[in-house]
Amino acid sequence: MPDKNNDFRSRVLQIVRKIPYGKTRTYKEVAIAAGQPKAYRAVGNILHTNFDPGIPCHRVVRSDGKSGGWNRGAAAKARLLEEEKAQGGKDKSKDNKKRL
Repeated sequence: MPDKNNDFRSRVLQIVRKIPYGKTRTYKEVAIAAGQPKAYRAVGNILHTNFDPGIPCHRVVRSDGKSGGWNRGAAAKARLLEEEKAQGGKDKSKDNKKRL
């Protein structure tokens, strides 16, 4: 029998993996896209435990416009978001993973 929690986690990580450089989504938008509109707090918990640098968790923000937390530190998240915004959403590094 499939595990609903792992299925939801997989959907969340796939959705976040596809957020383009320089763009953001809210925790609620990710929850809706994953098929559980009220599970935005669960999205935050999933992302907080993810350390895969290939999944840009820092691009998921709060609905009120604040950046929210990040498992590598809120200040680092804010810095990365500003850096991506300043570059006009164009990834200028060959390997983004090195910056994380």
